[in-house]
Amino acid sequence: MQVAGRTFLVTGGRSGLGAATAELLEGGGARAVVVDLPEVDVTDEGALAAAVDGCKELHGVVNCAGIAAAARVVGRDGPHPLDVFRKVVDVNLSGTFNVIRLAAARMAANEPTEGGERGVIVNTASNAAYDGQIGQAAYSASKAGVVGMTLPIARELARHGIRVVTIAPGVVDTPMLAQLPGEARRSLEEQVPFPPRLARPGEYAALVQHIIENEYLNGETIRLDGALRMGAR
Repeated sequence: MQVAGRTFLVTGGRSGLGAATAELLEGGGARAVVVDLPEVDVTDEGALAAAVDGCKELHGVVNCAGIAAAARVVGRDGPHPLDVFRKVVDVNLSGTFNVIRLAAARMAANEPTEGGERGVIVNTASNAAYDGQIGQAAYSASKAGVVGMTLPIARELARHGIRVVTIAPGVVDTPMLAQLPGEARRSLEEQVPFPPRLARPGEYAALVQHIIENEYLNGETIRLDGALRMGAR
């Protein structure tokens, strides 16, 4: 699918990965419909349905909305707060699925391209889905869920001509990572084999564009992490 002339819904599109993606798509001649807080919560069925219905047309979705939380299962103040675990999973996993189900239903009605394609969905997981660190139980579980549902949804939506691909970034220089102390950021950079630096949001956005334009990419999770494999802490 060509980017130019198409409309894409980008969740979490006001900052970080989402903002870089929306900017790149619009630079390529697409229309990016940004969905973000406070107007739209991806876990809110009604608000999200209204956002999807408000699109004059829809050819693709990029799921970038997400949150992070760090807590040990057995911490100094007691067990991991269950409400924190539920919140992370609700936003990162249930929220992603909520976008997928509503957008897919809309895109299934599109006129197919010459190759039979009606839409494309790009999700965001994390390298933490594979090698999460201590304190990342909730975040890793939520992102592993995104990885796990990629193939079965791609298989189901194939009959509608809709592709589903997930990107699993490593450490990216986003506002979320900026909350870490400088020493922690430097430590993460030093762990990346090559290139030995944080990823740039534009590199994620470039991969999104390639996924959209390469119609043979489907049902796969692509790690974008400079060969980083996280240690336990």
